[in-house]
Amino acid sequence: MNHPRATPATPATPETATPTGPEAPPHPPGAPAADGTTPAAPALTPAAPATAPLHPATAPIAELHRFLGARLDTTARAWLDRALAEAAAHPGTHGPISVWELRLAEAGRRCGAAHADAARVLILYAAHADTEALTRVYDQGTADERRAVLHALPHLVPGPGARPLVEDALRTNDTRLVAAAVGPYGARHLDAHAWRHAVLKCLFTGVPLDRVADLARRARGDAELARMLGDHADERTAAGRPVPEDLHRVRVLALAPAEPGPAPSCTPSHTTDDPHGKES
Repeated sequence: MNHPRATPATPATPETATPTGPEAPPHPPGAPAADGTTPAAPALTPAAPATAPLHPATAPIAELHRFLGARLDTTARAWLDRALAEAAAHPGTHGPISVWELRLAEAGRRCGAAHADAARVLILYAAHADTEALTRVYDQGTADERRAVLHALPHLVPGPGARPLVEDALRTNDTRLVAAAVGPYGARHLDAHAWRHAVLKCLFTGVPLDRVADLARRARGDAELARMLGDHADERTAAGRPVPEDLHRVRVLALAPAEPGPAPSCTPSHTTDDPHGKES
């Protein structure tokens, strides 16, 4: 932890899950029960492999737990069992750094890069990491740890208190962080202005627009978004650059009549993102 913040642009990788809204079961694996007792975290046991990868920001915590049990080897499962038990037994902050924060740093080496995000989300959940703790991990962590924090937000933060982390990620050019920032937490808590600029940031950094959570609902009938997308397409064409196909698809959606229903439940944000997604 406490590594220099470096966010090189890296290619986005496909995500397969569809956002399903907040998922916060009352007790994560190994979390304290209502009577104050702390049951041991259930051991990860091998299971039949899932048919498709689960996304750590959208999959229910219990399913994420089972998913890792089906894929980690015996040594990695034993390490994660211990890490979850430690996080549940010592939640919050203890001293300058909590033991579960050390486990976050180890997750990639212990569980492998393909499963590190899911393991870190489970550890953060078991530790009941609040907005303050999540902010500390984000500020002091590596890019991988910051991405895991962004994935954990919909599971741990019901309100807009962690929105500054999303806005910070959107100011970077690290496509992994940008893609995580436009996940379900960003879809829920970025206001219309900030959300539109997040969509433009995806286009500028090469993050496919199908990575934007709740895209169809939020884009439909948004005339201002349609205008911004049209301007961006014109700029790319004038510069002799190709226009992404998903831009045309989303612009058609934005030009369609808005569906009746309540407006998105987003709270105002104070982003300073440039309209064209430039860094501040």
